Amino acid sequence: MVIYDSQQKFTLYDFGIEIPVSHSRVTKTFEQLIAHRVIGARVQQWHINKVEETITIGDVLRVHGREYVDKLYSDDLENEIIRTYELIDSNGRYYRYNPQKASRPLAELFETIIAKVGGTLQCCRVALEKGFCFYFGGGMHHAHRDYGSGFCLVNDIVIAIRKLQAENAIKRAWIIDVDAHKGDGTSALTQGDDSVITLSVHMAKGWPLDGEKYITGGKLNPPFTPSDVDIPIGEGEDSSYVAKLEEGLNILERQPRPDLAIVVVGADPYEKDELPSAKLLKLTLAQLKERDILIYNFLKDRGIPQAYLMAGGYGDSSWEVYLQFLEWALLDNLH
Repeated sequence: MVIYDSQQKFTLYDFGIEIPVSHSRVTKTFEQLIAHRVIGARVQQWHINKVEETITIGDVLRVHGREYVDKLYSDDLENEIIRTYELIDSNGRYYRYNPQKASRPLAELFETIIAKVGGTLQCCRVALEKGFCFYFGGGMHHAHRDYGSGFCLVNDIVIAIRKLQAENAIKRAWIIDVDAHKGDGTSALTQGDDSVITLSVHMAKGWPLDGEKYITGGKLNPPFTPSDVDIPIGEGEDSSYVAKLEEGLNILERQPRPDLAIVVVGADPYEKDELPSAKLLKLTLAQLKERDILIYNFLKDRGIPQAYLMAGGYGDSSWEVYLQFLEWALLDNLH
């Protein structure tokens, strides 16, 4: 099953933000699926065309601190967006941000984000029912308890898990994160909680691991909060990526079986990705397909429902990564 609500916007350009999140990663992927001889003919069997879940402030408060949440629901919202999306540089000048090109006010971005959290929750529910679901959105894995980070204002992944746990819909969850960047917010928000096990395969260096590991008083800098399974990939180690991922999955298997696995299936490790901070990973399309099929089969063979979120993918080529996986996965599900 694929959740694609054409009413949801997936680009930041409407808000004057010039970070290369292209709407084509959604539209081109869907257009190519519809054009597929087998998949397109059976679109009604796999396409969910509306996000129907709603997220309340109470849902957000299960994960984020009251002081921070109050800012998001107040006149401080715009300042939090500017900080989280790094729209002002150290000299106080706009950076990757041109308000004159905006067709929508910056504050409306939060409404868009909360709607996407609803999409993540719905994806999890469909996965629990059907075994597999892919949402054209979500994966905001850098948001921490008391602040947003890395283009992630809130952490939809953990919000969805906590809501499902509160409803007794699930007890345990795995988060398998293969975005180029470490899933630091997710690991920090779930640290010490055995009901949520995290695996992150990411660049060994670079953002968000480009600061000091320890800060004032010898305290661990939050981005360095360890996942339950961390797999750092050094520059030039791309050829060993899939083998290291498989090793990580074998470690993950030693944990108690979850009710749900959420896969943060970022396309930004792709060699054609246009985000500078992802440049230390340069996987080919073939390697990325091998990555995604490995995870899919690992979960399917164990009967673990799997929910996929797009996460990072920047520029006009990221759709190629999602398309090749979805063609494969949908054919498997429609047989």
